[in-house]
Amino acid sequence: MIHKIKTSVDFLHKQGFENPEIGVILGTGLGKFINQLNILKEISYQDIPHFSASTVEYHAGKLIFGELEGKRVIVMHGRFHLYEGYTLEEVTYPVRVLKALGVHTLLVSNAAGAVNLSFKKGELMLVEDHINLQGGSPLAFKGVEKLGERFIDMSEPYDSSLLKELESIAKEQNITIKKGVYASVVGPQLETRAEYRMLTIIGADAVGMSTVPEVIVAKQLGLKIAAISVLTDECDPDNLSPINIPEIMSIVEKSEPNLVHLFTQLIKNL
Repeated sequence: MIHKIKTSVDFLHKQGFENPEIGVILGTGLGKFINQLNILKEISYQDIPHFSASTVEYHAGKLIFGELEGKRVIVMHGRFHLYEGYTLEEVTYPVRVLKALGVHTLLVSNAAGAVNLSFKKGELMLVEDHINLQGGSPLAFKGVEKLGERFIDMSEPYDSSLLKELESIAKEQNITIKKGVYASVVGPQLETRAEYRMLTIIGADAVGMSTVPEVIVAKQLGLKIAAISVLTDECDPDNLSPINIPEIMSIVEKSEPNLVHLFTQLIKNL
């Protein structure tokens, strides 16, 4: 993998991806953040050596490099998931490339279902902890110790100083933001009533199909991490309605400006 990472990094250097400071991973439907950038370069994942191709609708599948508030930022406009048939190593490979390029801080977004019924769809949730229910680890492969510590500490996966800064920005701008625990499942099927009850019992506030593998690898690599979920539906097992994708995307669209503002202001303050 070390050789693959070097090949990807060398290619991106030649394309002008030089000295980035901050990485941003955009989740489902959350692409408008790139409008804040002075874009210098962009390239499709499929054109980058050893990158996978994003196969999910609402994920553009591009790596974008630009400047924002005087900072050099790389944005993953779309991500990879286990449910696309990729391995955890493939899902998290871009994070390793971002670190090798020079990124020191990673901001992550996702769309998630609200398991905590005091949370409402359309609200944002600051991820302060997570539960890995994906059945594996992106660090569980032979030779991982050559890329970083194998037994990484996860007592604080999300950087407390970044969380406090995001809370402060939200308060100043009158943006409602909750704090909670994100549970990551494999998908792509949605949860059953019984599964939503289980998630509540084990302490999850929201559930989605991403983020956790990327955070585990970012933590191994020593990156500072913050993550925000856009809550797209309310997962009440006693009043569960069939999934409505157009409605979910509409909620994401309405909530996205607040997420964009939080990330933009945070980057300015870093």
